[in-house]
Amino acid sequence: MAAEDTPEPDKPAGTDEEGARAQLFGTWDVTDIEYNDPSTERYISVTPVAHTMGRHSSKQFKKSEISIVERLINRLMQTEENTGKKQKAIQIVRDGFEQIHERTDENPIQVLVTAVENAAPREETVRLKYGGISVPKAVDVAPQRRVDQALLFLTDGIYKDSFKTPTSASEALANQLVGAANYDVQTYAVSQKEEKERVAAAAR
Repeated sequence: MAAEDTPEPDKPAGTDEEGARAQLFGTWDVTDIEYNDPSTERYISVTPVAHTMGRHSSKQFKKSEISIVERLINRLMQTEENTGKKQKAIQIVRDGFEQIHERTDENPIQVLVTAVENAAPREETVRLKYGGISVPKAVDVAPQRRVDQALLFLTDGIYKDSFKTPTSASEALANQLVGAANYDVQTYAVSQKEEKERVAAAAR
């Protein structure tokens, strides 16, 4: 038999391209995420790891290398009810991602990345003192701070929607991320971004 007619040996299970892809929570693909904002792309990292056990905590600015999903989880922990409860926060995100997929039929990681880009303010104000007078001044927001602010707005919206209401935290998370990804100005995160930019525009 000629060499070109020799059949290829069967590949072992799990070695094909699809099986080799790492997945977040064993479900969501992290390899085909699209970024629409080039300024924040460097600071929105996507990995299949949702719990790095604080390996970045001793190094300045290393937070940008952590998965945006884990950063969202860490932000959710910064409330009175969830302080120190990382497994609980992970479960909230896991359930919220399932609801996002059921509603949109999209990869929830892509929805999160788009929501962060849409909720990231481009301008804000600082206070400058001239003599005894404090004057607001509009400034551009650094890309890393834009991502930080977007995560803050998203998690604040989740907390406000779920605190002392019939809405569960995972449902509130799905509402906020889907709304921000669609640039719905009724969503808390987008409304806060618009307000910051409006105040900055008035201070130019």
